[in-house]
Amino acid sequence: MNVEEIKKDFPLLNNRDIAYLDSGATTQKPIQVINAIEEFYKKNNANPHRGAYTLSIEATEQYENTRTKIAKFINAKNREEIIFSKNATESLNLIAYSYGLENLKSGDEVVISIMEHHSNVVPWQKITKKTGSKLNYMYINDKFELSDEEIETKITDKTKIVGISHVSNVLGTINNVEKIIKYAHKKGAIVIVDASQSIPHMRIDVQALDADFLVFSGHKMLAPLGIGVLYGKKEILNKMTPFLMGGDMIEYVYEQDTTFAPLPNKFEAGTQNVGGVIGLGAAIDYIEKIGYDKIQEIEKEVISYARKELSKLDYLDLYLTLNEKNHSGVISFNIKGVHPHDVASILDTEGVCVRSGNHCAQPLMRFLNIDSTCRASFYFYNTKEDVDRLVKGLNKAYEMFKKYITKN
Repeated sequence: MNVEEIKKDFPLLNNRDIAYLDSGATTQKPIQVINAIEEFYKKNNANPHRGAYTLSIEATEQYENTRTKIAKFINAKNREEIIFSKNATESLNLIAYSYGLENLKSGDEVVISIMEHHSNVVPWQKITKKTGSKLNYMYINDKFELSDEEIETKITDKTKIVGISHVSNVLGTINNVEKIIKYAHKKGAIVIVDASQSIPHMRIDVQALDADFLVFSGHKMLAPLGIGVLYGKKEILNKMTPFLMGGDMIEYVYEQDTTFAPLPNKFEAGTQNVGGVIGLGAAIDYIEKIGYDKIQEIEKEVISYARKELSKLDYLDLYLTLNEKNHSGVISFNIKGVHPHDVASILDTEGVCVRSGNHCAQPLMRFLNIDSTCRASFYFYNTKEDVDRLVKGLNKAYEMFKKYITKN
């Protein structure tokens, strides 16, 4: 399939004349995913795990079959290692409260990178304060990368938890998670990988990585909003206490005590987003149908073209690694002297959708000595024509502000 054929599967991209360059925030949904969700609500809607009647049993089978599909998709050893959440943020909070709060003590250290999304920063700020442990950061070099020296300096014998984004949602930097996991394990620490920005673009094998935990959001990989995944090694998950309490995560409830259900149920309190789970399963089917090799082939061509064309604009500041092999589908930039919100608004008049702001990464912005950026994030339904529209819109914005920039 070529890109034009693929785009036909995306109703919104056919119904609007836009260059959608905000897939890092959320991807558009193919008709196959939309149809799968609609089909569930039309024909199979019931509450899983709660009914002895046929409809509920069928809903349970669809729900649990998707868990099995995800386990295979990321090569988890056991299907019970797949926990459904509403997004990566909830998954990270679950780890922080159910693992971090129970296992950290005074003198211990948590290490994260300066590139982390707020959802992998704020929970650790709270947990380290509660436990008397310390939060440390790995900082990037002038190539927007984590050096081996930085990794080995910051991860020490005191480190108990390491949190790392596989791909930065601001810089597009692909972090060397294999190196980080191997070194952290050598020091006796567990590692949490935030794969939200990587799994849409590259195959992930949790056993090969030897990740202790891995999280991602479905909506960044063609699935609907409101469904996420937490993978954790079974031996670790079994020792953890639940983060949320309520229905379906219990074994027995007495007046003064409760025993919890086995994995994965003990971490899935209350009625789940079953439609979202079904949609995630359909999204995985679609990705597998296209194939990661094809996805990367398309993206490499478009992103290389975008890097080349944007580099020609001398009025832009670009925030990305020079090594294309170390860079995924995100390009952050600013027109010098112009606020990103103004740039994004003008781009919108040209039908170009980019995000502007701090991208839930304020510590990184401060480290880079900027307040915010525009961010163009690409997926396999983007084309060189989308890049051309972006460049045209940027030239328009620059011409509008040029005289004011010169005065300053």
